Amino acid sequence: MTGPALEPALRQFDAALMDFARARSVDPKAPSLAVLERARYLMTLPGGFDELYGKVRSLESAGIFGTSDWAQPAILQPALARHSLREAGAVTTVVEAISELRMLAVIRGDYFHPGISAEQARHFLTQVMALNLDLLSGQLSEADRQRPKELGPIVLGLYKYLIAHLGYENLLDSLVGEVWRLLDQGPVQVDSICEMINQIAKCLYDPKIKAAGTAEASRLVNALFAPTRASAEDPGLEVYEQRLSDMDDLTLYAEATDMAQSMHDSGLASSYHAVLLRFLRAGSHDDLIPIALGLTMTGLDDYYCYTELAHALIDEAIYPETCQAVYGLTMMMERGSVFTPAVAQSLWRQIKLPLSAQTARHIQEAFGDARPPGVFLLAGVLNLLGQPLGVGQGNNPSCQSALGLSMWASDEPDYLLQVLAWAARDDEVLSRFEGEQVSSRDLKSGLVKGTPVDVDPVSLILIPHLDRLYGEMWRRCENRDDDAHRWINPEFYGWWVGHGFRVVANAQTGKVEDYEGFIRHFYASYHPFYNDQMPLIHAQPAGIAITDSAARFVGRHAISILRVGLSPTNEMRVYFFNPNNDSGQDWGQGITCSTQGHGEFRGEASLPIAEFASRLYAFHYDALELGDPSAVPAEEVARIMELGRTSWAAEPASR
Repeated sequence: MTGPALEPALRQFDAALMDFARARSVDPKAPSLAVLERARYLMTLPGGFDELYGKVRSLESAGIFGTSDWAQPAILQPALARHSLREAGAVTTVVEAISELRMLAVIRGDYFHPGISAEQARHFLTQVMALNLDLLSGQLSEADRQRPKELGPIVLGLYKYLIAHLGYENLLDSLVGEVWRLLDQGPVQVDSICEMINQIAKCLYDPKIKAAGTAEASRLVNALFAPTRASAEDPGLEVYEQRLSDMDDLTLYAEATDMAQSMHDSGLASSYHAVLLRFLRAGSHDDLIPIALGLTMTGLDDYYCYTELAHALIDEAIYPETCQAVYGLTMMMERGSVFTPAVAQSLWRQIKLPLSAQTARHIQEAFGDARPPGVFLLAGVLNLLGQPLGVGQGNNPSCQSALGLSMWASDEPDYLLQVLAWAARDDEVLSRFEGEQVSSRDLKSGLVKGTPVDVDPVSLILIPHLDRLYGEMWRRCENRDDDAHRWINPEFYGWWVGHGFRVVANAQTGKVEDYEGFIRHFYASYHPFYNDQMPLIHAQPAGIAITDSAARFVGRHAISILRVGLSPTNEMRVYFFNPNNDSGQDWGQGITCSTQGHGEFRGEASLPIAEFASRLYAFHYDALELGDPSAVPAEEVARIMELGRTSWAAEPASR
């Protein structure tokens, strides 16, 4: 069946294909732009890939691949296909997508192609999908998101389509590794990760799928579906609760211990964990709650100081539908977040907070109605306070707002809970800018034009308000003679943001100016060897020039610098928070952000300081704690400038 939007698009595509075939029959070089644009539009519509799949034979017969390498599918290279899909222009990307649909048709026996066998086609597609496995998480990188003509979502849709028809059996090992890589970053939103684990489980246990299981795959599946001995065969929540009621104290203690070990091993909480905690609360087994949470010394102190609050949070926020909040609650206590009286009081207010009709509607639309909207929002609070470095901007241009949520959850959780209360209850957030009050209520939209997507409940409610506030502050500064971040960031994020500020490019012309001085200033502010060993006390917002894996400029992006120090191998590295959902990004020139293995704490990304500085665009610093810029070695500065000049700063006038 075709939908109302698909039918006219399909008619237009068929007409364009017919015109193209006639033109190519006369002129082998007749342009293909019209039919490719119609194909691109089809790819944006539900059902569009199905329609194009059925027409790949006609497209190839008409000459869509011409005399290019695509006309000889046996010689195609997976690595080049990845470039064509993720980094090329619209024409190349659409042709590559059609080529991969052709490969799928060959694999499934729907298209006999004299140039490639089904086995060759399967091998090719398997490698290409393994090289693009990050797409299986359902998230787009900054480079993908910035691409024109919806190319990022198109490529994501293509891979979902390919996986739906090919299955995961040939990708299992790569997929398992990808899931662990994402979990090691401590994400707040785990829905897409759980979906990936669901697919892994199908590979392991579906008799129709011949997939060799691995210990790592089983660990992931067990974390969700069989975290304890009493849930080993995934019996269902009702059966599990009955089993709990039949346990003696010693067996129940062992069950609580198993549950905690599973959660801390993976960073995932199971629906069974929520059932266990609610059973412990209902059955007067409160003494086992710290055991089930796996609390250590700090967490135990937090729990016993605020036992009544902890119990209330379990009662009000922990359900099978919000089970990941078990981990959020645990990590919030492990961080000692509740030791501040203002935070405890704010959490009591959040428990009882009445939500506006608009807030309730947005939460229900995003998370369903299995529980009241307030339950999902409170669970989101626990997850964010427990993992401040796990929040992401989703598929939204909202890095500034996500950065604020992370900073506040880490350093000023009572402020975060205050602005959330305003937004959720009053549909308004109040701020101040240069002595004047600013309200989010009647402001124009900023970069986020609609309701945020692919975000946690707190971000869903707060990002629109924060985005409008930041946009209003920007409008008040846009005619000044320097980058507006100089004035906005200290007032938007908090008092701890340094009032010293350097930007590498002229605000009016975009031309890079005094690049050497900029780099020396950064080292004198942040590098322990040149700033008198002054540690970074609070996270500082910074701007980076994002590049793709070919080192081409994509756009500017906000991150926060968390600390600078020696790695376990005595390499000076910058450890930073990237709100872009996945911090392990390839920025070209051999610069790949690390998320583990170089001394990172969970949720951090890191780079050697020179590589980080080569992508740095703007930073804040404390003007009273500046080291000696002249002490930075000239060869280090020259290397950084070379990396910048041969990547994002290659055409400084355009920046």
